[in-house]
Amino acid sequence: VREGLESTLTILTHKLKKGISVEKDYAEGLPRIRANGGELNQVWTNIVDNAVYAMRGHGKLKVKTSRDDRHVLVEISDDGPGIPREAKNRIFEPFFTTKGVGEGTGLGLDIVRRIIAGHGGEIRVDSAPGETTFKVRLPIDGPRRGLGDEVNDATNGQTNGDGG
Repeated sequence: VREGLESTLTILTHKLKKGISVEKDYAEGLPRIRANGGELNQVWTNIVDNAVYAMRGHGKLKVKTSRDDRHVLVEISDDGPGIPREAKNRIFEPFFTTKGVGEGTGLGLDIVRRIIAGHGGEIRVDSAPGETTFKVRLPIDGPRRGLGDEVNDATNGQTNGDGG
């Protein structure tokens, strides 16, 4: 998980260096999880990209990992304005977006939800003005399911390294 988060932050560096600070709090000794690293990177990319958009180029992004019983927990927080109450219950719906015309398709969080569910995990969001946190809970032992419910073994039986 840690490597995937780091990869995502590296890919999005051009957006992050424009006034957004990144605070990382990675738990030491997290177990490896059975997951498709490419799909999880898509999850992290969508969540971080939305956070950057919400902060309008200025603020603090926090990325935290921890263990929760038989799960790895990833929390990604921003200090933007928060998700409007009327939108919060709809953000995981396909084609729903709070972005302007031409800025978003409304598919990012739907894809995130499907990937996490396909991995046997859970996602939730807590949001208030000044802090929005997406919490992703992934089982350590799988299942390794992709978007289409097929077993997805893009790592040739290997798990994503260094805690995920």
